[in-house]
Amino acid sequence: MSLEIARVAEEDLPELLPLVRAYCDFYEVAPTDEALLALSRALIADPQREGIQLIARDDGKAVAFATVYWSWATTIAARIGVMNDLYVSPDARGSGAADALIEACRGECGKHGAAELTWQTALDNERAQRVYERVGATRSQWLDYSLSVRA
Repeated sequence: MSLEIARVAEEDLPELLPLVRAYCDFYEVAPTDEALLALSRALIADPQREGIQLIARDDGKAVAFATVYWSWATTIAARIGVMNDLYVSPDARGSGAADALIEACRGECGKHGAAELTWQTALDNERAQRVYERVGATRSQWLDYSLSVRA
C-alpha cells in the first residue's frame, strides 16, 4: 500500500464527491451533490477559519477522506478541531487509512493551535469504535442532541 494524504483542493473534488456520497449513504442522509461541493469549496476557500478536508489515496486512487472543523471548548478553554467526518471505502478498510487520516487530522490541529481533536460516531458503528480505541482515543460519556434551525 502506498498511502498519501493531502488537503483537498478544487482538482480533488471529482474524486472526493463519491466518497462523501458513500459516507452520506452510510448515515442514510441525502444532501445534494451541489450542497456537498459547496461545503468542500467553503473549506478550500478559508481553511484558517472554517476547517479542512483531507483525502487519502492508495497508489493514486482516492480511498478515504476526513473533515475537520475549527471550534472552541470552554471546558478546556482552548481551540479544538472537530473531526466531523471520517470515511474509508469498503475496499480500503483494514489498510491503515483510517489511522493515517486520524493522525493527519491531529497534525493539522497542531498546526492550527488546537489543543484537542474530537469526534463522534454512531452508537452502533462498532468497527469505527475499534479503530478509535486502537489509536488511543478516549470515549466520552456525552449524549448528543440537536435542533433544526431551518424553517
